[in-house]
Amino acid sequence: MSEDAPRDNLRGGGWLLADMSLNIWALSIVKWLGADYPASQIVFLRALTGLVLIAPLIVRERALFRQVETLGLHLLRVLMAVITLSASFFAISRIPFATVSALGFTRPLMTMVLAGLLLRETITGRQWIAAGLALCGVLIAVQPGAVPWNLGLAAMAVVVFSGAGTVIATRRLRAAPVIVMMTFYTAGLTIFSAPVALAFWTPVQPGHLVPLLLVGLFAQTAQVCYLRAQYHGTAGFLSVLSYLSLVFSVSVGFFVFDERPTVAFLCGACLVVGAAIWVTLYSRKAHGSRGRRA
Repeated sequence: MSEDAPRDNLRGGGWLLADMSLNIWALSIVKWLGADYPASQIVFLRALTGLVLIAPLIVRERALFRQVETLGLHLLRVLMAVITLSASFFAISRIPFATVSALGFTRPLMTMVLAGLLLRETITGRQWIAAGLALCGVLIAVQPGAVPWNLGLAAMAVVVFSGAGTVIATRRLRAAPVIVMMTFYTAGLTIFSAPVALAFWTPVQPGHLVPLLLVGLFAQTAQVCYLRAQYHGTAGFLSVLSYLSLVFSVSVGFFVFDERPTVAFLCGACLVVGAAIWVTLYSRKAHGSRGRRA
């Protein structure tokens, strides 16, 4: 892939929606089983499953690994991803599904700021306004102080910072082949999480093995979609569009885990979704105008 390839926000947005859909299934399983197993064990099983799935691709595309550059940045991305996933899996079994998503939505805003400062990506005024509206929606939805302070909330604070760093590293590695990115990420997760997972290993209960392996299947497929989204879309557009995952989390929380959102949460969620739709429709209009001029 070429680092100078033109951005296509509509294509990137499609990949991002696929990524969010697959991730919500993986996280649903984690929430269901997360309290029974250490977060490090779930991360390890997720990574090991993914590594097995992509092994044939690694063998087929092995020539691409002879041209790997910026090894240190790959390793930094993996380390931050291990921290992010472990903290996320720890939090999701301890606080409501929708609250996890809502708090996580401060991460795209931080990512957008860092992309503008560190990667020199253009963030339009409309995207800044949309991000601000979405953040206000998050604050209305979460109502700081309404959820009792616990270790799950502390873990989400870690997720925000380490997750933003992971995204920035991913975008910096945009020119790397997808299989190289996936291999470093998945193999790194497996290696870094293995010692802690084995030290605190909990025997897998009958009937839990297949769902735990499905976490790896869904998450690994979602990673492909995520990398394609980051390749095609700009940080400002994808950061705002990612707020739409609040719809997924609220729906799953309500229909699967019987978590009933408050009126304030629904009002905040509407503001978040409205901001995302606004910036998406504007991007579609701008994309169509450029196409007609071409």
